[in-house]
Amino acid sequence: MPYEVSIGGVYFPSVLMLAVLLLPALWLLDQLLGRIGLYRHATHPSLLRIALFTGVCSVATLALFS
Repeated sequence: MPYEVSIGGVYFPSVLMLAVLLLPALWLLDQLLGRIGLYRHATHPSLLRIALFTGVCSVATLALFS
């Protein structure tokens, strides 16, 4: 995967494109975890969501670039 993607002459980091592509999957995962009731046990549900997004994006980035 290239490190930069050109869209209309503007270069974007490929990690940003990966994060945008992962948003629907992360939204579905968030809905699933909400239905299970995981967020009731979290002190800060918003912080848990950010950590989940960061973890999934990091794993996907490592899988593509290693």
